[in-house]
Amino acid sequence: MGLKEQLQEDLKAAMRAGDEPRKSAIRMALLAIRMAEVEAARPLSEDEILRVLQNEVKRRRETLEELEKANRPDRLAAEQAELEALLSYLPKPFTREEIEALAREVIAEVGATSPAQLGEVMKRLMPKVRGRADGREIQEIVRRLLSGAAS
Repeated sequence: MGLKEQLQEDLKAAMRAGDEPRKSAIRMALLAIRMAEVEAARPLSEDEILRVLQNEVKRRRETLEELEKANRPDRLAAEQAELEALLSYLPKPFTREEIEALAREVIAEVGATSPAQLGEVMKRLMPKVRGRADGREIQEIVRRLLSGAAS
């Protein structure tokens, strides 16, 4: 069963269970997927659906930050519950140690020895970690490894 079908089945289950935050999160995710399909004028691949879900998670995290700044505890719990519901559909994120191990591997493959080669390392590393790690964290780790701080 594909991710989209899983979302549709889980939406039905959330509706039967009366799980409002999960129902709301899944509905919004399915809407975002449909909009992306209309824009692309074709059904999305599993990777593309995963990217849409990652964008939804990113949006929820940004909303949580804004709600905290605006001191809106009344909305925080609901938004957090929706975020948790969406996170359950994403692959398990890499730990910092796993990212560092992959980065060392790619640095060795590329033969990179200085921070000037950051772009080349990132270009090879990102497809391996896509969707399972934050780009800023990856870049920070690679930059630290290339500058020799971790050696």
